[in-house]
Amino acid sequence: MRKKERYEKVITWFQENVPVAETELHYNNPYELLIAVILSAQCTDKRVNMITPPLYKDFPTPEALAATTPEVVFEYIRSVSYPNNKAKHLVGMAKMLVNDFNSQVPDNMDDLIKLPGVGRKTANVIQSVVFNKAAMAVDTHVFRVSHRLGLVSDSCRTPFSVEKELMKNIPGKLVPIAHHWLILHGRYICQARTPKCDTCGLQMMCKYFCNTYKVTKEVSKGKNK
Repeated sequence: MRKKERYEKVITWFQENVPVAETELHYNNPYELLIAVILSAQCTDKRVNMITPPLYKDFPTPEALAATTPEVVFEYIRSVSYPNNKAKHLVGMAKMLVNDFNSQVPDNMDDLIKLPGVGRKTANVIQSVVFNKAAMAVDTHVFRVSHRLGLVSDSCRTPFSVEKELMKNIPGKLVPIAHHWLILHGRYICQARTPKCDTCGLQMMCKYFCNTYKVTKEVSKGKNK
């Protein structure tokens, strides 16, 4: 299957079967989402959603968070991964929002990655989710699913190379939702250790499935009828 055809089939399947796809992080405004995404690095959304309500309540604005200390924030987030570093990042992020951005979350990559705790992936999440920009955040799920489906080549060995390949082949208006399609598919179906291939609707479009189970072109055509 050629790359263009694979992308068309995969996108069509998601459009028909997953018409609504969005972040599972809980938030009420861009500032809260920025906090949640920083906390979600190498941590589950479920865990982040458990610990953010008190944090949002006690530090409802960048000014409030900037006025506290990492030691205080640590007590709110101690159950997430790397709480010491993330506590420092959150306070530093809030101070920069207040001092450099008039307490507003920036809407562009250059400014976002200036913030402590914000790398390219986090910046792309904010641009996509908050500002509905064509930005593709590549986490472990997106990286894995993109390779297994055959959307990117084996030579794409870094998140940035995967991002560029996906951006080149997915229509811009679909990039924000495609980001969530790939994440959610990786989280619940195309899991790292035990992918649920038997229940996956993308079987016949999936390079990993066809190679693993030795699916021939003839079988694939028959199942796609």
